[in-house]
Amino acid sequence: MSQLLTRASSINRALDQIGDKWCILIIQEVFWGINTFGGMLEATGVSRGVLSNRLKWLQSMDCLRKRSSDGGPRHPVYHLTRKSIDLYQHALMAVIWEEKHHPPPPAGKVHLLHRSCGQSLQPRLRCGSCRRDVDGRDVSYHPGPGATRDVRDKKVRRRSSLSAHEVPGEHSVYRNLINLVGDRWTANVIALAFHGLQRFDEFHTELPVATNILSDRMRYLVRQGVFATRPYQQRPVRYAYELTEKGWDLFPYFLTLLQWGDKWCDPTGAGRPMCLTHTVCGENLHGEVVCDHCGEELRAHHVDFTIGDPV
Repeated sequence: MSQLLTRASSINRALDQIGDKWCILIIQEVFWGINTFGGMLEATGVSRGVLSNRLKWLQSMDCLRKRSSDGGPRHPVYHLTRKSIDLYQHALMAVIWEEKHHPPPPAGKVHLLHRSCGQSLQPRLRCGSCRRDVDGRDVSYHPGPGATRDVRDKKVRRRSSLSAHEVPGEHSVYRNLINLVGDRWTANVIALAFHGLQRFDEFHTELPVATNILSDRMRYLVRQGVFATRPYQQRPVRYAYELTEKGWDLFPYFLTLLQWGDKWCDPTGAGRPMCLTHTVCGENLHGEVVCDHCGEELRAHHVDFTIGDPV
């Protein structure tokens, strides 16, 4: 299998573990309480073979554990691990982006109730130092102690194509987001754009995949309204790719993924590859997903949810 060398990145490492769209969907369903093979098959719209493959992969990544149920060993149930429970805030940021840019029908809307304060909540991402909401345009980056290089496979067995015949089920809570970022190269391009990259050759230097693959991803992000193009050269015409508001609104999703990768995807033990500064307060940035009523940081066991009409 061919490999490529890229700058060490907690986002890349996280994507290589759980960035495939079916892995994201499976973890989502277990968060919502669907933890049997049949239940996931119905909820996600995935084929039996792909579901079986991803469940084995997520177990190998210590994101799921399989246990026998009352129905016996032929009907196991899948449970989240400490590692995957830590994706909860990341999942909340996915819900917020989806509801803003692709409002679901009433049957698909997620309603959250914070047990601590008893209020219906809208999660928000704030800086852990100054407690102000975080905007990706107010963040700067500098190398961390783990700023090395990573060897990555160009192709992985968990292939996720933008033109796949299988699509997430219509009741998936964030199916539009998953179709957008469930391909690791597309997600890589978005993550690099937060660092200020705009030109094709800049993206290609950081992500040395085949030019046709990169061109396909760039065009796709323009069609989806995540990038807007601006000509910066006339002869020949060359375009810069600039994040739109829809694109910038993905920053909380990627920040929570980066923080998860810092904690769980450090194969060398050298520490985080990238450090972030919140330029509003000048402090190291650690994002916290909190209740918009009481300000308490949100944990999975502190939040009740319903999907569809609230009870």
